Amino acid sequence: MSLSSWARNRWVVEHTTSPEEIAGLLGVADRDLRDCRAKGLSDDWRLAIAYNAALQCAVAALSASGYRASRESQHFRIIQSLSLTLGSDDKLVKQLDAFRKKRNVSDYERAGEVSTAEADEMAALANALRQQVEEWLRQNHPGLLPK
Repeated sequence: MSLSSWARNRWVVEHTTSPEEIAGLLGVADRDLRDCRAKGLSDDWRLAIAYNAALQCAVAALSASGYRASRESQHFRIIQSLSLTLGSDDKLVKQLDAFRKKRNVSDYERAGEVSTAEADEMAALANALRQQVEEWLRQNHPGLLPK
């Protein structure tokens, strides 16, 4: 499967990005990577913040590839797109999707469902993805990185 076939299925739509958009997305990720380590936050909230950092990194990769996710199942599509943009393995995509589901439960259904270990793991995953996206941009779309 390719992003163009995803576009035919209307899972993504064509999108023209800019260095400013990519810088903004990575800036949100950087802020969230800092904030998820703040003292006094619940593990639920730490996971949600770290998840958002990872999501913004995935959005940056999708945008740099010339697409944005359609509204339906947007977070799911963004996470799944990592296999097509960065060439991420199934394990990473499955981990992020599991954290997406965990975040949904803690945000919308029940508090206290996230452990400290899970929040730490999500933060580490988001940090690694942030570094991976920047390296991928440097190699594949250097014109989109800030000067």
